[in-house]
Amino acid sequence: AERIAQWRQALDLLHWQPLDSSTAIQPVLIGDNQETMAAGRALRERGFWVGSVRPPTVPRGTSRLRVTLSAAHTEAQLDELIVAMQAAEKLTQRIPS
Repeated sequence: AERIAQWRQALDLLHWQPLDSSTAIQPVLIGDNQETMAAGRALRERGFWVGSVRPPTVPRGTSRLRVTLSAAHTEAQLDELIVAMQAAEKLTQRIPS
């Protein structure tokens, strides 16, 4: 619960939309398939395994990242993930729609 609270507070630093979840699975709505896949790749390149979910698994226009948190994650690891997500968000803003 502490990690989820830390995560949700840190998401205020992003423009991406967190979806409501009180569980360890924290979806972050991006919307565009190409941006979602690029963000997932950028996070993996920085050592974070974050799922990229797109249609037909979710409705068109609701592609998202699937972050899974655990009590074993440290505050520092979550801080590093947020920094990596900020970098991924900047990268995806340069993708033509």
